[in-house]
Amino acid sequence: MDDGELRTCIKDLRLPSIGQYFFEYAQQAGQEQWSFERYLYELLNVERQNRKERRVEKLLRASKLPLGKTLDTLERSRFPLALNRQIDALIDGSFLDRHENVLAFGNPGAGKSHTVCAIAHELILRGHRVLFKNCEILVQELLIAKRDFKLPAALKKLSGYTALIIDDIGYVQQNREEMEVLFTLLADRYERATTMITSNLPFSEWEKIFKDPMTTAAAIDRLVHHSMILELNLPSYRLEQAQKGKS
Repeated sequence: MDDGELRTCIKDLRLPSIGQYFFEYAQQAGQEQWSFERYLYELLNVERQNRKERRVEKLLRASKLPLGKTLDTLERSRFPLALNRQIDALIDGSFLDRHENVLAFGNPGAGKSHTVCAIAHELILRGHRVLFKNCEILVQELLIAKRDFKLPAALKKLSGYTALIIDDIGYVQQNREEMEVLFTLLADRYERATTMITSNLPFSEWEKIFKDPMTTAAAIDRLVHHSMILELNLPSYRLEQAQKGKS
């Protein structure tokens, strides 16, 4: 068997990393007297690791997460101990198996979106499918789908994401029809998949979002039933940085 046949076989089996490293590892195996099992393991392991990296890169691109909002850039020193413990508990992703929601509340600029996105980034590193959506954009997309009689298909597509982030619920006031499609989405994901939400409005003001007491109560009930609530009662981080820049 010549080298070309081997490379063709590796290509047909879609093992690009093995194709890249098999000759280099063969030389190293000869020099260090690896067993055949060690040589095979090293090749398979590099394929496995590179495949995992490619999958994570693909998941990150598909997630639409804002660039730079990771744990490394999150100023957790500003957070109280209880909040940091909640974040640590969420990072391992076990809450996804229980279809629990994550609800982040706080003032504008307190770090709600960054916190949720940082958690989501860690979830992606563990292989989970996550999608980030601004609430206003998501609602308009759902309205278009409803108009075109494609809302069930749109909901099914969103259900493929283990966690859906809806950023800034209540920041822009929507009409009743817009909020109906949002409620439909929340009901569709209830006890089936995780929803992660950020909002400047406490639950006591959510009637401004869903327009009537019954729909508001139903939406809150579905979100809170299985959830962890993150309270970011902090000053605006952006304002703090601006004030530091002036001093």
